[in-house]
Amino acid sequence: MHIRPVTQNFHVSGQLKPSDIAKVAEAGYAAVICMRPDGEGWGQPKFSAIEEAAQASNLPAYYLPVGGGVPMEQAKKLRALLKETEGPILAFCASGARCAGLYQMAQQIGG
Repeated sequence: MHIRPVTQNFHVSGQLKPSDIAKVAEAGYAAVICMRPDGEGWGQPKFSAIEEAAQASNLPAYYLPVGGGVPMEQAKKLRALLKETEGPILAFCASGARCAGLYQMAQQIGG
């Protein structure tokens, strides 16, 4: 798990495993967001496994899959999550790049 800050309260990572989630919660994250569609890569855990581990750690987990581009609808959903979540958020995909790109797009949306 290699976490990189985009801002003080938004960090990105490559694929997380269910076993990583307790460490994410212990690190003080307020929420985790999965932006990787289920079934995108071989050996990738399903979001349901991530969500189950997050529930066990009392960490909100959100599924915001982004595939084949960066859709505006997902950017709007991310913007809403950013507004309603207090504290740092960790978003993950295959490498973290999609998460950083969607974050930038969410910042440019008015409203």
